[in-house]
Amino acid sequence: MSRGLRKILGAYDRKDAQKAFEELSEELEGKADNALKVLEEGLEDALVVLGLPEKYRRRMKSTNMQERLIQEIRRRERVIRIFPNEASAQRLVGALLAEKHETWSTGKKYFDMTEYLEARAEEEKQEIAEEIQVAS
Repeated sequence: MSRGLRKILGAYDRKDAQKAFEELSEELEGKADNALKVLEEGLEDALVVLGLPEKYRRRMKSTNMQERLIQEIRRRERVIRIFPNEASAQRLVGALLAEKHETWSTGKKYFDMTEYLEARAEEEKQEIAEEIQVAS
């Protein structure tokens, strides 16, 4: 099963991923129906990253950014040890998130999607122009 999941999540495009899912579902049919149902329900969400250009996929497929943020929160939490109340813990996490936001918005970015957003805007303009031509 793990080999099949790796094949789905490591697919180059949606077509390959769908094919890998179909192969896995044939293999598991009757053996793990509940697991197969859960996988089928979440498949579209798991494959959203395949809609992005190749250069963005590596970082988007990974949870490294979230894991690093959690490590940073825990590091600061160990210094304090015991929080007097829930609000103080929320302030600590909020301050760290605000700091990260400031860093990403003013300079160092995990990745720059400007090129991608410009390409998407151009595609949308072309689609609208085609729709206008068809309507005319």
